[in-house]
Amino acid sequence: MTIWLKSNTDSHSFISPDYWKEKYAEVMLMIPQAEVYIYESDGVIEGFIGLDNNYIAGIFVDKPYRSNGVGTSLLNFAKNCRNKLILTVYEKNQSAVKFYEKSGFILESTGKDRDTLQTEYTMKWKR
Repeated sequence: MTIWLKSNTDSHSFISPDYWKEKYAEVMLMIPQAEVYIYESDGVIEGFIGLDNNYIAGIFVDKPYRSNGVGTSLLNFAKNCRNKLILTVYEKNQSAVKFYEKSGFILESTGKDRDTLQTEYTMKWKR
């Protein structure tokens, strides 16, 4: 949960950190209901991905390990397990949008997150 919280506050400077803190308890209950795969090295969890069927609920990488291939490894693992994947990402999180585009995801639709009122993209990947 520490990785989840820190990743969200770091990556979403356009959303108040209080929003993520308010969601903490809810997400803590949701994570065990998802398929969660971790990236671990020498006993240290560097990141994780949460899947709900074909939906990527999120990829979260601890700050010291970002831009070192952890997120790519997690995403590639998910792509090997599924024939298609879908996700939502905030428009303002351009580093994530570019990451997903580089990984073969295409924009399917644009909408508004009802909680944050931020524009978000629904992106899709197919084998």
